[in-house]
Amino acid sequence: MIKDLVLANRSYRRFYQNETIDLNTLTELVDLARLSASAANLQPLKYIISNDIVKNESIFKTLGWAGYLKDWNGPCEGEKPSAYIVILNDLTISKQPSLDTGISAQSILFGAVEKGLGGCMLGNINKIDLRSILNIDNNFEINLVIALGKPKENVVINEIVIPADVKYWRDENAIHHVPKRSLEEVILK
Repeated sequence: MIKDLVLANRSYRRFYQNETIDLNTLTELVDLARLSASAANLQPLKYIISNDIVKNESIFKTLGWAGYLKDWNGPCEGEKPSAYIVILNDLTISKQPSLDTGISAQSILFGAVEKGLGGCMLGNINKIDLRSILNIDNNFEINLVIALGKPKENVVINEIVIPADVKYWRDENAIHHVPKRSLEEVILK
C-alpha cells in the first residue's frame, strides 16, 4: 500500500555501514527514477551510483547532514551509508529540470524502502569538491545526493505542537523525531 511506503520513507541518517548494497539493486532504483514522470518528457537526469568503500568515503566528505542538529556532524564510522546515488541534470537537454529531481528521488526512496533499505536526500553538497572527486563534466549540474543503506535509527512522526516549530530533533534514546503539520492545517477551506 502506498501509505505504508510513505510512512516508512523517512530521512534516515544513520545506517548499518557493513550491510552492503549491490550494484544491481542501485541500478534497479535508478530504473524506477528513469520510468517516473518527467516535465515535457525531456528526461534530463543522469545518475552516478556508488557502493565502493573508498568512493563512498570521498562522497561522504562533501555532504552536510542535518541542519537542525547543530552538534552532530553526520554519521560516525560504522553508521555511514553503504551506497550513494548522485542525481545530475544534463544541461545539454534542459537548463532547468523542473520537478524531475524530486520525483526521481522519491521514486528511488520508495524503491529502497520496498527493499528494506532507507535513505536521505542531501542538498547540502560541496559541489566543487564532489565534481572534482567524481570527475563530473561541466555539462552536468549536481542536483542532489541520495545516501542509502539499511537504517540504524528509528524515525518517528510527531504532530507540531508549537505552530512554527518544524525542527526535527533527537531524544535521549537517539530516536529521531520529525514534526509534521496536521491534516487540518494543510487543507485550506
